[in-house]
Amino acid sequence: MNWLYLLKLDHLSDTPFSGEEENGGSEEIKTEINGNWIAATSINEAKINARAKRRLRKNSSRDSGRGDSVSDNGDALKSGVTAPTSPKGKFLDRRSRSGKGRGLPKKGGAGGKGVWGTPGQVYDVEEVDIKDPNYDDDQENCVYETVVPPLDERAFDKTLTPMLQEYFEHGDTNEVAEMLRDLNLGEMKYSVPVLAVSLSLEGKASHREMTSKLLSDLCGTVVSTSDVEKSFDRLLKELPELMLDSPRAPQLVGQFIARAVGDGILCSTYIDSYKGTVDCVQARAALDRATVLLSMKKGGKRIDSVWGSGGGQQSVKHLVKEIDMLLKEYLLSGDVSEAERCLQELEVPHFHHELVYEAIVMVLESTGETTLKMMLDLLKSLWTSTVITLDQMKRGYERVYREIPDINLDVPHSYSMLERFVEECFQAGIISKPLRDLCPSRGRKRFVSEGDGGRLKLESY
Repeated sequence: MNWLYLLKLDHLSDTPFSGEEENGGSEEIKTEINGNWIAATSINEAKINARAKRRLRKNSSRDSGRGDSVSDNGDALKSGVTAPTSPKGKFLDRRSRSGKGRGLPKKGGAGGKGVWGTPGQVYDVEEVDIKDPNYDDDQENCVYETVVPPLDERAFDKTLTPMLQEYFEHGDTNEVAEMLRDLNLGEMKYSVPVLAVSLSLEGKASHREMTSKLLSDLCGTVVSTSDVEKSFDRLLKELPELMLDSPRAPQLVGQFIARAVGDGILCSTYIDSYKGTVDCVQARAALDRATVLLSMKKGGKRIDSVWGSGGGQQSVKHLVKEIDMLLKEYLLSGDVSEAERCLQELEVPHFHHELVYEAIVMVLESTGETTLKMMLDLLKSLWTSTVITLDQMKRGYERVYREIPDINLDVPHSYSMLERFVEECFQAGIISKPLRDLCPSRGRKRFVSEGDGGRLKLESY
């Protein structure tokens, strides 16, 4: 009877059931097998186990090389691994569906999006196929190069103005020449000197000196002598407009012309070519100024110093000499505004303490009251107009305080003269009380002579 039972059980596992049998109804259905009544739920469980075993046998060959184990009910035992029969596992599994291969990337790593070949692969020059229907004979003789479009007038001013303003800060003509070579100036080459001179007219004397050096270095490399002549022709025509911003434009342009002739970038006959043909008053004044300067050159005066001497690039020895001459001229003329203008033209605000030092030393070396009053007026004017700052004024006085012992060796009574001058400067509001209190004094008393009966000399020095 056992064989009959197994036959019937196997037949029941393959027999399709209705929805009521699979879901299990509310009523319990029993079947008689071998004389025994068996519940329908047990039969359903047997069917589910048989189906799971068939799936396991079907996928065993696919999963043999993965190292995954599946339990009897079909659940994956390895954590983090999705069951092969689930839809999610089929889409996320990037390994071969056929079960072949060693798990290596396709095409040896040379395939995929954004890949240009295997690592380390070097591509040779691709030869053109003559039989290609898209082949063109002109492609082999074609030369490709970068073309920079020429600058128009608006782009020219917008590009070169910051470049020249930066040059006034660093003063490197080679850097400006390299930047100009990278630009396609075209027919605007003559406008480079025009723009440089126009910007320097509104600047300082040191800017005009730097502009003259720039024009001299650019001539022959970036611009030609004909471009320089054309630029000065345009400057002479635009003088009435330049005077609106710079009233001294005619005199300054004349100095630029004289300096260009002296540097050899402008022909010496340039001024003679304008004789009798100039109707503009400003242009005539500029040419007359250039003629006067060139005539002075014949007398031995150098055109290199046409813009004066100033700026931090000058040597300390030269600046000391200029300040000494400034103070001596002031003592002769008594013009405070002229002395102030000459000091500002030197363009050395970090060296103004030298003027304070030299002024005080001149007061100590003087014998009358005139020098003391004039120097007091000069320092007061420079302090009121903030030409000399508090730091520079303090440094000048402190230098005198440190060197007064050496000064006293050459100038008797320098201690008493210094105390008097410092006190008057304090009363005029030039220096502060702490700076006045730092003034050294020599309070030692001595006898007038040995036979004076012990009388003391009241004057201290």
